[in-house]
Amino acid sequence: MAVDYSLYLVTDSTRSILGDRDLISVVRAALEGGVTIVQYRDKTSETADLIRIGRQLHAVTKEHNVPLLINDRVDVALAVGAEGVHIGQDDMDLATARKLLGLEAVIGVSCNSIDEAQEAAAGGASYLGIGTMFATSTKQNIRSIIGTAGTKAILSALSVMDQKVATVVIGGINASNLQRAMFQSKASFKGLDGVAVVSAIVCAEDPKAEASKLRRLVGALPPFVITHGSKTTAVSDLLAAVPDVVKKLVQLAPLCHNMTNLVVQNFAANVALSIGASPIMSNYGEEAEDLAKLSGALVINMGTVTPEGLQNFRLALKAYNSQGGPVLLDPVGAGATRIRKEGVKSLMAAGYFDVIKGNENEIKTVWGEGSMQQKGVDSGKSSTLGVDKARLVKRLAARERNITLMTGRTDYLSDGERTFSIRNGDDYLGNITGSGCTLGTTVASFLAVHKEDKLLATLAGVLLFEIAAEQAARRADVKGPGTFVPAFLDELHLIAKHTAMGRSTWMEGAKVEVVDI
Repeated sequence: MAVDYSLYLVTDSTRSILGDRDLISVVRAALEGGVTIVQYRDKTSETADLIRIGRQLHAVTKEHNVPLLINDRVDVALAVGAEGVHIGQDDMDLATARKLLGLEAVIGVSCNSIDEAQEAAAGGASYLGIGTMFATSTKQNIRSIIGTAGTKAILSALSVMDQKVATVVIGGINASNLQRAMFQSKASFKGLDGVAVVSAIVCAEDPKAEASKLRRLVGALPPFVITHGSKTTAVSDLLAAVPDVVKKLVQLAPLCHNMTNLVVQNFAANVALSIGASPIMSNYGEEAEDLAKLSGALVINMGTVTPEGLQNFRLALKAYNSQGGPVLLDPVGAGATRIRKEGVKSLMAAGYFDVIKGNENEIKTVWGEGSMQQKGVDSGKSSTLGVDKARLVKRLAARERNITLMTGRTDYLSDGERTFSIRNGDDYLGNITGSGCTLGTTVASFLAVHKEDKLLATLAGVLLFEIAAEQAARRADVKGPGTFVPAFLDELHLIAKHTAMGRSTWMEGAKVEVVDI
């Protein structure tokens, strides 16, 4: 039997999940909705009951030409005549299970690390159940949660092995995160073959409808992924395209939804207005469902971190992801405290960020290697070589399948394939409150109007922002930070206005180079 792992149902007979419903009826409905493989999991029933229910389930799965696997119990699988088993790391070893069940049996193995996955693949597993992807009500051990990054690392390691093995991911998968889990987990040469779900179907009011919905999602790209042709790689071509992107922003006046701290809200709104965007400052997550439908972009700025604030961030992130609206994460002070580090992890697990923008310490924290504690939100003195910064930015962008921007005296920008350095800006930006936050506002505004190449959109925002700062600093009326801010807003406005009129001489000051790493 050829096995389709696309939509893998794992049953749960506990009262908290199944309730008073009949398991056989739920599975039958799920199969009618498009489930492609079923695993019968029951950790508490007696052997006789397991065999009885297993036979009933097998009769249903055979009607749909779908394999039935038994969790853990090889003896039950043999008694039922099931197509195979799924075993965990603490269950019967793979070699013994294969000897008992035969070469044609489907045998899956749970894996939580590269070592476990490689061992199971080398041992002849039919497929691997990788996880836990996200936290669930039944999997609260955070050490077992590997997320998209951990899953991607496992897939990458498997891709270079001689043995070829199918893979599914399990743990907290539902309609809101299924596509992101598959998209962000994909390694260069290997992606997931499917997703395993439990409560998303078993708890559903209509298991057939929910299974049908999930099956459609498995075969489609998430809304935030825009497919396009070849990407512009030459610096000259990118710079030549920037004025048109600026002109597009002025013409469309996109919504820029800012979830940011009170200190910079006024400044961020003025920056957005100066470049031609339409700002709204709303930290209430419940509003995001409506705002996300307005073809704008969202900025999540972690300047102020509270449990309520993080929950609002997660709600807004989910809303914009569902509509395909670009989201920029500014992990302000991410490495400063334990609370902020945990906040970053929770947000990264909650949804997809089109752009992650931060200083060196913040980007290191997002990557997971932050070693030096930040002093407040300041970046601090860096001893890292430019090529190492560029390499980190490229690696993070490749891991998350997004755009990563590391700001500093020299900025580094990458989409995981193309990587550039940008040497624009002025020291005054480091002497005023909120310059980094408002750069996020600027970039997000450009993302809203140029989704087809988010790296180009980000580059356009950075250059407009930083060249405006240079021009403001050169003005005779600027004597210090206090006079710099209004001059900066004026220059943002003038550059946007003149570019919309076809005058883009300001781009002559762009200092962008390719970084070969």
